Amino acid sequence: MRHSQSSARRLWALLLVLSFLVVSAGAASAQAKTEKTFTAVVTDAQGVDTEIRNLIFYWEEKVSETAFVPHELRHLPVKRGSTTNNIPFDKVKQVETKLAGSEGITMLVTLANGKTGEFVLTMPGSFRGESDFGQAEVPAKSLAKVVIK
Repeated sequence: MRHSQSSARRLWALLLVLSFLVVSAGAASAQAKTEKTFTAVVTDAQGVDTEIRNLIFYWEEKVSETAFVPHELRHLPVKRGSTTNNIPFDKVKQVETKLAGSEGITMLVTLANGKTGEFVLTMPGSFRGESDFGQAEVPAKSLAKVVIK
């Protein structure tokens, strides 16, 4: 009888240790998957600068007359010619808008390495995040410049 109680205790101890390891591994995995946040100074068409933390590019996809799917991106969805690009915020130094033509919103993107390119925004959206005064949102069509810190 003592042998079975001893075995049961060891089994429970082993299960407890394994449970702890599984929970610890899950927490470490979740922490490793957290996305990098970005801070930027966003200038609107009136020349007003707003510092925005946790910057995202936000747009809504209409799936029916009454339903929309929100998209929060940490990259710029742009197009040049027939090529579609998703330029990650961590590679972007600055984005300036040019006069919008029939193609949509034209953006001059300067990368952190100094390379530049002219692109068209693939969907209307806005730059969102937190400012000192609360939630901030600047529609892309009202954008003059974004400087990522």
